[in-house]
Amino acid sequence: MKERTVMIKGLFAYAGTFFCEMEETMNKNSILTMSQLSNEEIMKLLHDAEAFSCSQKDWQLSRPRLVANLFFEPSTRTHYSFASAQHQLGCKVEDFSAESSSTQKGESLYDTVKTFEAIGYEAVVIRHTQDEYFKELENIQIPILNAGDGCGNHPSQCLLDLLTIYQEFHTFENIKVVIVGDVCHSRVAHSNKEAITRLGGIVKFSGPDFFMEDSNETMPLDEAIEWADVVMLLRIQHERHAQAMAMSKEEYLEKYGLTHERVNRMQKHAIIMHPAPVNRGVEIASDLVEHPKSRIFKQMSNGVLVRKAMLKHAFEEKFEDEL
Repeated sequence: MKERTVMIKGLFAYAGTFFCEMEETMNKNSILTMSQLSNEEIMKLLHDAEAFSCSQKDWQLSRPRLVANLFFEPSTRTHYSFASAQHQLGCKVEDFSAESSSTQKGESLYDTVKTFEAIGYEAVVIRHTQDEYFKELENIQIPILNAGDGCGNHPSQCLLDLLTIYQEFHTFENIKVVIVGDVCHSRVAHSNKEAITRLGGIVKFSGPDFFMEDSNETMPLDEAIEWADVVMLLRIQHERHAQAMAMSKEEYLEKYGLTHERVNRMQKHAIIMHPAPVNRGVEIASDLVEHPKSRIFKQMSNGVLVRKAMLKHAFEEKFEDEL
């Protein structure tokens, strides 16, 4: 009799040997990277976020949703703006503490998230030190919103940056952005470069050579300051460095930071951005954080709007005018 392949409940039996059928079961409404989103999906999220600032300010989900925030790294803005968005939308929110959980006993990330799914949580927000941690979670069926993975991706920060830029210029086409600082350790830089370029903007990088990556298109800072519509500063991520930085904070500010002299050479319409937390007096002179050109605290406000839009997307909810 000829050998044949038969399907048995998701397993392949071939000549007496079973092979697991690999299926992608991750929820399609998860937001893990910017590259997974089409331009149309990005713009829809931005328009929803903008609506939350005006016409849909009091809108809530159709029913309370049980959501867990799993932060394996310290966070202020991302963590609590997600929590603010969740509460404003009527979610029931639980904050996970890694220090008091079974991860201290050796439980894997997959088993931790699978546990939340099994006990009735309808979505999870995760920040983790590991790059692309979500590749371990392919069998999780509830939506996962990535709040930052290692040095890899930070879609919610990218979306709030895009919203801030769009509010200012009403387009991304030919908008010139220079990202300055610790690029190689920055998930913000990676996500923003991909998304802004795809939407028609132009992105350059500036900073010390040891913070750049081979693929970066760089520009000297003093040239970039006069060229850019958006000057986006990055924090030096000391916690991700194998060795301490050789130069002092004062030296870094003078060579690679935003000083008063450099602000005076920015284009009249240009804006200052920073994902925060800000190291005042390092990547930016302290009193420039709230300069008229600065949108740093506006970015934080936009973070709540964007994360509300992400939750709306995750639960496939609609505004009344979309029904």
